Amino acid sequence: MEQGRGAPCEYPLEQPPEPRKRSRGQAGKRPLPRRSMSSTRSVPRGAGEPEVVPRDYALCPVFGQRAFCKEVIVLSARQRGTLCVFLAAVLYSIGGLCIKLIPWGGMAVNGGRTAIALVVIGAYLKLTHHKLRMNLWVLVGALAVCGTNILFSIANKLTTAANTIVLQFTAPIFVILFSVLFFGKKPQRLDVLACGLVLGGVLLFFVDSLSAGGTFGNILALLSGVSYAGVFLLNDMPDSDPISSVFWGDVISAAAGLPFVGYETDFSQNTLTALLILGVFQVALAYILMVEGLKTTPPVTASLVSGIEPVLNPILVAVFYHEMIGPVALVGAMIVVGGVVLYNVILARQTEITI
Repeated sequence: MEQGRGAPCEYPLEQPPEPRKRSRGQAGKRPLPRRSMSSTRSVPRGAGEPEVVPRDYALCPVFGQRAFCKEVIVLSARQRGTLCVFLAAVLYSIGGLCIKLIPWGGMAVNGGRTAIALVVIGAYLKLTHHKLRMNLWVLVGALAVCGTNILFSIANKLTTAANTIVLQFTAPIFVILFSVLFFGKKPQRLDVLACGLVLGGVLLFFVDSLSAGGTFGNILALLSGVSYAGVFLLNDMPDSDPISSVFWGDVISAAAGLPFVGYETDFSQNTLTALLILGVFQVALAYILMVEGLKTTPPVTASLVSGIEPVLNPILVAVFYHEMIGPVALVGAMIVVGGVVLYNVILARQTEITI
């Protein structure tokens, strides 16, 4: 039965009446849409999918239901993981400079920095109540961590920082190779193209600095790329525990390197400060960030995102240790950074499409 405009009307609860249309000149403010006072945030939907948070008036995490935030920036689990890997690579990049500044042998430097890192990682394990594990795959991961630490330190003493990092950054090639051989994972076309672009930029970056001298150091640097690939695959190893692998890898590194510290004579403030920075930031914090990032970041993606390391490392050494780089190297640096950024932009768009 029809009723007048002012008369009450009944309607089913699931079909509320549409609001009356307002004329353009009608006075008064537009009423805000009705919203539930309960939290609209849901749990993460998956490693590559963002949390569901409305764009407008999302629940404010500080004041709860008493206040609302106009805009909320929410990263997906995969984006957070990629950010952790990127920050880890930035911390890794200070290694070349600090190792050059310490007038010790490579084994002594590595023994000292990993001993310091063990204290930080041990505190992290205690705070997170994480129990150490040991099995075959944890040991394999520990050997990869140990090999990366030792080989990188020695190579930095036997050849230039540029040579060391460019040869270590062959890691993405070995990541793809190991993923196919041992885990049956075929790389996507985007991964292969990005890998080629980044490696091309790295080679161009060091085209005028990769010398024929220091052959033994160059070989060790290349082998460090093989072991570094194992670090990126820590989370893909069956029955693995990456943080336990990092801890035991540092234990082996410290045990192997600390005896060499006894042969050193320079224990100045600058030397000990550089060693402390290496242990706390370049080893401990960097590995913790890498382990967290690898939980949601595929190994190939992680190895490509780490492309910032071979750019920052020689630049820092050039600025503070005066191992200069040429204009061709700067072009290579732009290609590496551009390649990594472009890869992640395309990857993010692909993720949005699949959601």
